[in-house]
Amino acid sequence: MPCLSSATCLSAARSPLPASDRRPPGGRGPVRLGLRANWRQFGLLVVVNAFVGGVVGVERSTLAPLAAHDFQLASRAAILSFLVSFGLVKAASNLAAGRLADRVGRRRTLLIGWLAALPLAPMIILAPAWGWVVAANVLLGINQGLAWSTTVNMKIDLVGPARRGLALGLNEASGYVAVSIAAAAAGLLAATYGLRPAPYLLAEGLALSGLLLSLLTRDTGRHVELESAGQARRRTLRALFSEVSFRDPSMSSACQAGLVNNLNDGMAWALLPLFFAAHGLTLAEIGLLAGAYPAVWGLGQLVTGWVSDRAGRKPLIVSGLLLQALAIAGFLLPGAFGWWLVASVGLGAGTALVYPTLLAAIGDAAAPPERATAIGVYRLWRDLGYAVSAIVAGGIADLAGIPAAIGAVSALTALSGVGVWVRMRSRPLTTRAA
Repeated sequence: MPCLSSATCLSAARSPLPASDRRPPGGRGPVRLGLRANWRQFGLLVVVNAFVGGVVGVERSTLAPLAAHDFQLASRAAILSFLVSFGLVKAASNLAAGRLADRVGRRRTLLIGWLAALPLAPMIILAPAWGWVVAANVLLGINQGLAWSTTVNMKIDLVGPARRGLALGLNEASGYVAVSIAAAAAGLLAATYGLRPAPYLLAEGLALSGLLLSLLTRDTGRHVELESAGQARRRTLRALFSEVSFRDPSMSSACQAGLVNNLNDGMAWALLPLFFAAHGLTLAEIGLLAGAYPAVWGLGQLVTGWVSDRAGRKPLIVSGLLLQALAIAGFLLPGAFGWWLVASVGLGAGTALVYPTLLAAIGDAAAPPERATAIGVYRLWRDLGYAVSAIVAGGIADLAGIPAAIGAVSALTALSGVGVWVRMRSRPLTTRAA
């Protein structure tokens, strides 16, 4: 029907179309936000992230025993040196991933991350000295920083604000369930065939599979444009880094909580296997304990991300950090395999409450055009926790023993929970279905 007046025509031209009808320039088809509208691409990214988690999971149960058995390292700080290289590089890669995703696209960043993983397993299999393993973990840091960060950003792009917690819960669940399965499988392979090469052949197969699946993904930049709705806000990296790290109380408190979370995760990764071995556990038993913690962590996020969309981010983060602190202290109580399994489950449950919720809190606070970079800044601080863990926990373990290091990490985790309770703002909830 023709317009009755020029004013009517102008008004109609300015009226926004529904999200389902918006088409980008070039007529490439409608772009929609929401889990239902994008479930195929979302599901593919869930599977891709499982392979990202599987690659790092192999190291969870094998790398610390490898240091002591094949390379005869006695110093705890020396053993934890792989965490320094991994943590520093992963932290920097997280920041680079956010900027790359905003500048060159999500899919390209994901593929670069997978290419970095391919030499990892051969380097460890052939390593004549521990320095090779430390260097291999530089590549692992690049892989985890670019690939995992990018799957996070792509899922947030697809679902929009209403289901952000659920999306991140599914993403982190897939990754950490895979960490658990790979850790347990690698432990069993090591107990049956030795620490090299069998577990790392598994890692190489996972890396190749992840790369091939990632070739099927599509970039999500158009979804960001749709959610941005014309927002052009994109500050310099320096300005955004300052806001996320220090100035905004919610985002900065999330950064410190993320750092402490990965500090205690680094302790669980590198020191707990040595603690268990010193008490006479076999490689298979260590592998099961190393797998139980991320299994509960991963599966729990299927629920906690969804709950945070309804109950808010702050209560879950605070309660999760305090539960982590109690569980870590539980490893110091007299016991054996059964009790340590209970403590591992408690640590996994606390981490499930914290992990996707911190990411969602950053996603809530950041403007859509800057979100990938803001998440990159948060993930930089979070993964610096691995390097801090190697320095702090490793140093305390060398000076006063592993139990003293476990106790110190428990206390730091409890203090972090108090810090979030004091500083983080509660934000309005988005309840619209998507």
